Amino acid sequence: MLLRGSILAATVTLAAFCGSQNAKAQGVFTLSSPDFKDGERLAAKYAGNNKSNPNCVGENVSPAFSWANPPEGTKSYALLMFDPEGRPPGGVSHWVAYGIPVSVTGFAEGEVSKPSDKYVGGQSTMKLPSYFGPCTPPGAPHHYTFTLMATDLEPSALKAGMTRDEVIKALDGHVKSATGLIGTFSKP
Repeated sequence: MLLRGSILAATVTLAAFCGSQNAKAQGVFTLSSPDFKDGERLAAKYAGNNKSNPNCVGENVSPAFSWANPPEGTKSYALLMFDPEGRPPGGVSHWVAYGIPVSVTGFAEGEVSKPSDKYVGGQSTMKLPSYFGPCTPPGAPHHYTFTLMATDLEPSALKAGMTRDEVIKALDGHVKSATGLIGTFSKP
C-alpha cells in the first residue's frame, strides 16, 4: 500500500509540475478542459450513472477537452481515463480511446459519452467503448487521470476493442509526447 501511495503521490506531483510548466511555455503540447482545472473536483454530472451502483451519482456526461501544439509528425492521438485508487490493487480504466485523427483538436461536453467516429473505442474495465464517469465510494477522493498521447500511428492502425494495457503495449515506441489532467471525485 505504501508503494502504491508513493506512486500516486509521484504521479500527482509530476502532473502538477507539468501543468505549471505548460502554463509558462508557449508551443507546449497541452490538454485542457473548460469544465475543470487540473487537480480540481469534477462536477457530479460527470460521474457515472449506473443505477444499480449507489456510488454512481451522476449523469455520465463526459467533460469537454481540447488540446494544442502536438509535436511534429503526429498522426493520431490516444486518450485514456484511469482511476488508480479504484478496485485495488489494479485500478479502474474508465475510458480507452485511440485512433483520434490529428485533425481532431478536442471533444465537446457529452460527445464521448457514446461511441463516435472521431475515435476508436477501446474497452474499459466496465467493457464499454466510450466514457464512463466516476462511481467513487464515500471517503477520500479518487484521482481520475486523463492522459493524451500524440502518436506516429495512422488512425486506423489499431483494432477496436483493445484494453488499456493492450493499447499501452501497442503504443510502445510510437508516442511522440504525452500530456494530461487530473480531476478528483468522491461521492457527495
